[in-house]
Amino acid sequence: MKNNTPKKKKRSTLARWFRQTVLRKHDIDYDNPEVIETPLKIVAQNFFAKKTAVFGVVVFLLILLVVLIGPYFFKLNLGEHEQTLIHVPPSNNMMKIPKEMHGRISDIAPGTTFGIGVDVDGKVYSWGHTRVTERIDLKDIPDEVQEADLKMIAAGMDHAVALDTNGKLMVWGNTRRSQARFTPDMEKAQKSGKNWNIVQLEAGMQVSAALDEGGYLYLWGNRSNFDLGIKREYQGNIAKIAFMANEYISLLKDGNVAYTGIKGKGSPFSKIPDELLQGKTVDIAATDRTCAGLTEDGKVYFWGRLEKGENEMPEIDSKIIKIEGGRFHYSALLENGNVVSWGNNDYNQAKAPAQVTSGGNVKELYVGNFQNYAILENGEHVTWGLSGFPLGTDNFGRDMLVRIINGGRVTMLVGAIAVVIATIIGVILGGLAGYFGGTVDIVIMRISEVVGGLPFIPFAMILSAVIGSRLDPTQRMYLIMIVLGILSWVGTCRLVRAQFFAQREMEYVTAAKAMGIREGAIIFRHILPNVFSLLLVSMTLDFATSMLTESTLSYLGFGIPLPTPTWGNLLTGANNSIIIQQYWWRWVFPAVIFGMCTICINLIGDGLRDAMDPKSTER
Repeated sequence: MKNNTPKKKKRSTLARWFRQTVLRKHDIDYDNPEVIETPLKIVAQNFFAKKTAVFGVVVFLLILLVVLIGPYFFKLNLGEHEQTLIHVPPSNNMMKIPKEMHGRISDIAPGTTFGIGVDVDGKVYSWGHTRVTERIDLKDIPDEVQEADLKMIAAGMDHAVALDTNGKLMVWGNTRRSQARFTPDMEKAQKSGKNWNIVQLEAGMQVSAALDEGGYLYLWGNRSNFDLGIKREYQGNIAKIAFMANEYISLLKDGNVAYTGIKGKGSPFSKIPDELLQGKTVDIAATDRTCAGLTEDGKVYFWGRLEKGENEMPEIDSKIIKIEGGRFHYSALLENGNVVSWGNNDYNQAKAPAQVTSGGNVKELYVGNFQNYAILENGEHVTWGLSGFPLGTDNFGRDMLVRIINGGRVTMLVGAIAVVIATIIGVILGGLAGYFGGTVDIVIMRISEVVGGLPFIPFAMILSAVIGSRLDPTQRMYLIMIVLGILSWVGTCRLVRAQFFAQREMEYVTAAKAMGIREGAIIFRHILPNVFSLLLVSMTLDFATSMLTESTLSYLGFGIPLPTPTWGNLLTGANNSIIIQQYWWRWVFPAVIFGMCTICINLIGDGLRDAMDPKSTER
């Protein structure tokens, strides 16, 4: 009788080798009851059958990947302190010019975290983070300003100044420091119209300035914070001014640069390079700590406190015709229509895009603290610099995203090392107690009861306060690891002891003793591997507990001190009602990421426990 059953295609030797070696596939009949699955495979199948455990693994691995790799991309500067960026909420709109202004820009005044602009119709617009105090928001533009036909605009740290086509000055924002109090000379000039054809309007840190076409300079604002004086011999001879943080310089009509304030020779900004005193200077600019002068041959000279690379100009292939300064960087417009930026680049403010560095079609340039705006020949605009902070900033102007990423690495490192220390101590003591029993067991258990009876958090706080005050932050971090490890081994010890009690009566232990194997080898090479599965579950759960404990200590001020970030000390703001209500991002984001991490670790631990002991779900 002919057999119609299709014959199984026979694979060649090479095909079988490729399938078994490279593809890791074997010709196994899984329906055969004789096929035996390994315990590890059974545990893996049980674990991955639990959706919550798989979710915990995926999320935890993502968090771990971010905190391990992230610090290489998000550099942490422990000495960072930027007062102009304090308590900025999560945003990404600091350079987002309103659509109504697109292609119709007449003037732009970049502020610290915001921008104010005027279109070709004289209408004013604002964008970015415009709140300068708890109650004052620059986006609340007065009706007088909105209805005016504006000619010029300027933005300071906490206020804005506008000039209409009739020569009227208007100020809004924070005016509690005399920002809106005009001098008698200004009021007289505005009424008479004499010496009041304003060609430059500037605003700085609680101060403002207006320069008349005839060279007359008017300064007003917070005198205690700024050098508002002007030497009489320079009045009527000023062509342009540039603000530093608390002082200013002037470009005179004769092509020389002068320090026209009243601080005189005591200021580092009064030491003007000789090249700028030859009557050939055509432009000036300033950052918070430096000054720059441009001569008619396109060369730039710097002076002041050159600490952030403000004088490190890149090579250029064209002549500079205009220069502008930010807080710690400069940008310049070249004769060929390109733009070049240099100086501090913490927020990419000195990294001009290719569209303006090689396009050759820039007609106007506006520079703020950390923002740059280039207006092209076709009316379009290009921006680069600080656009915002995804997770906001803290009370020192530090990026919360950077601190959360770097703080996570510290918290996880502390938790991991503490678990390793606790596990080593617990395994050794628990193994000895469980294997030998008797007096050894009694002594070790009494020690564990003493350690377990200590009030954990208060004891750690006292130890950290007494010893930690003499240590630097790095040494204190090591101390926290050791303290957590030494005080956390009791649970592991009892778990290992119980397992050793059960395992020491097994036949394989009896056989090992009969073969003359040393007791140390029996404990650590034969019994310990059989309790490793439960030990792994315990370590997973203890890892989350150690992280929580470290965060608790840091939150209470007895852990790793600032400015080194941890998830715990990032939450210290949560004990302040003002921060909870007004600066919610300072505690919400650290709490969310920390909570997600610990929950995922617990999900993994629960999944491992259920996978290794499926009957535990039935009990």
